Amino acid sequence: MVFGLLFFQLIVLKSPVEKPSSLLGGYFLSLVGLFLFLKGISLCLIPLGESVGSNLVVIDNKFLTIVIGFLIGYLSTLAEPALQALAMEVEEISIGVLPKKLLIQAVAIGFGLGMALGIFKILYQIPSTTVIIPLLIITIILAYFAPKAIVGIAFDSASATTGPVNIPINMAVAIGLSKVIAASDPLLNGFGLVGLTSLGSAITVLILGLLIGM
Repeated sequence: MVFGLLFFQLIVLKSPVEKPSSLLGGYFLSLVGLFLFLKGISLCLIPLGESVGSNLVVIDNKFLTIVIGFLIGYLSTLAEPALQALAMEVEEISIGVLPKKLLIQAVAIGFGLGMALGIFKILYQIPSTTVIIPLLIITIILAYFAPKAIVGIAFDSASATTGPVNIPINMAVAIGLSKVIAASDPLLNGFGLVGLTSLGSAITVLILGLLIGM
């Protein structure tokens, strides 16, 4: 990606690069950071997520299991770096009309609700289409009535949740849970959670837009 941007700036735009030494240093640090991050995910986050998911069946109370799913989704979203960057940009462009903290909370709540719905779907082995189609209809209706300025923000926020923190943790939890549910196929029930959480985030941000009239 860096080389692609450099090619575009130097060859297409014919514009010099400012501070090339800083650029090279940053590129090296990003490579090292990405390598360490991916290694950490494979050694820690994914195994831990699957372990948590498979051990959720120990809890007899399914409602409590769903609540735990909500909390996992909510808390992991608060730590998502892509969402932090997006919320900061939205606050700046909107001149404080949509504060960073408010947007992050709305997205995290929606993500948590989507996660809870995904856990519910796995526990009761509900087909993905039965859950996703109604959510898509709700999203379209809200997008039609919501202020135009919030619609793009809502869908960008939903995309921002599918970052390097949320995906490994929440998918691993879902797959780990679906592996130990009797008669459950992890291929059918373990996937689709990311779509549910993204739709949940988009819906809550659209509702926020209706409430604040942005």
